[in-house]
Amino acid sequence: MSSDEKGRFIPGVTRLYEKLPLERVGVLIGDNGRVKKEIEERTRTTLTIDSETGSVIVEPAFPETSSLELMKARDIVRAIAYGFSPERAFRLLDEDQVLVVIDVRQYVGDKPNHIKRVLGRVIGEEGRARRVLEEATGTYISIYEPYIAIIGDYESANIARTAVEMLIQGRTHSTVYRYVEREMFSVKRRRMRELWSKEPETGEK
Repeated sequence: MSSDEKGRFIPGVTRLYEKLPLERVGVLIGDNGRVKKEIEERTRTTLTIDSETGSVIVEPAFPETSSLELMKARDIVRAIAYGFSPERAFRLLDEDQVLVVIDVRQYVGDKPNHIKRVLGRVIGEEGRARRVLEEATGTYISIYEPYIAIIGDYESANIARTAVEMLIQGRTHSTVYRYVEREMFSVKRRRMRELWSKEPETGEK
């Protein structure tokens, strides 16, 4: 990436590339181009989408487009590629939100039956396991074979990632839920302490 000391892109030298499954291209474009247009307007970027190959080029629309805006646009495109709805993907516009992607093949190999079994454990009966993890961590989780993608703040997304990895490795759901509960309690307690420490002291003089 080429940018000046203020994080602004030097015109004409920077672009990012992504590739979507063909069945997700229509989701990225949206009805009458609505989703594509919203991404471009909110990130000050230009998206060039090849509907036949699924290739996407993300470029700055203005000289003042920042590197963060370009990367946020790229992350939204990636999130949609991994099965998130545009509405959920737009959560990545918040500065503290990240996209985490797990390739299940790295854990169980490229055997379709193994992949489906593992994804079934993460989803749970009638989607219960995924729902519990989302609610406990405040994240969004998408299952898009052979990937599991997570959107959330950095700490919560990584707790969800570890929980998913534990399920992939065969740990029981109850063990995973206890891990998540313990870790999220620690995060929330620390955040409360940080919030209290920032509050100005009050009192009569």
